[in-house]
Amino acid sequence: MTIKLYCFGESGNAYKAALTLELAGMDWEPTFVDFFNGETRGSDYRTDINPMGEAPVMVEGDVRLTQSGVIQDYVVERTGRLGGGTDQRREILRWILWDNHKLSGQAGMTRFLMNFLPEDKRPAEVIGFMQGRLKAAYEVLDAHLGSRDWIVGDDVTIADLSCCGYLYYPEPFGFDRADWPNIDAWLDRIAALPGWKHPYDLMPRSKPEAG
Repeated sequence: MTIKLYCFGESGNAYKAALTLELAGMDWEPTFVDFFNGETRGSDYRTDINPMGEAPVMVEGDVRLTQSGVIQDYVVERTGRLGGGTDQRREILRWILWDNHKLSGQAGMTRFLMNFLPEDKRPAEVIGFMQGRLKAAYEVLDAHLGSRDWIVGDDVTIADLSCCGYLYYPEPFGFDRADWPNIDAWLDRIAALPGWKHPYDLMPRSKPEAG
């Protein structure tokens, strides 16, 4: 049975789920969510797809899952891939939660404010504050990757696929790979994995003119 992933190319959180499905070799297909025209705020979406009004949403038969980390965990359970060793499960979870709170949560909002709002509506002070918080997160991740190839253990896991979620996007949000050599090398390692695709090649885009 083909898995359906409700997603759109601009969403780093959807990318985490899509990339995990792709690298795990699962049979899946994207279903475009028209986020920028308000689909996730509509009553049909909230009633039929996700009452939280968010993407991604994964559907496989009677299984319906929301939140990227939950979808990633499901893929690990189903395939036995990308989950590290059994003794690494909590460490992987620790990094996924850190990413959601400290990295992706900040990057997603900052990127949205800087690129997807009309220029006269972009709050400079808020953007500056968020970029300061992001810098602290980059410092943590870059230092952690200074002595290792992967975030947890000796191979790629969903911890890596969570933390990289926003870092391949071309739109500016205060991240320059050249400033963070360990992150830069790690992103190259992920991109060299068989089956890796850029988010705009993996999922349909809402705004092909941006970035």
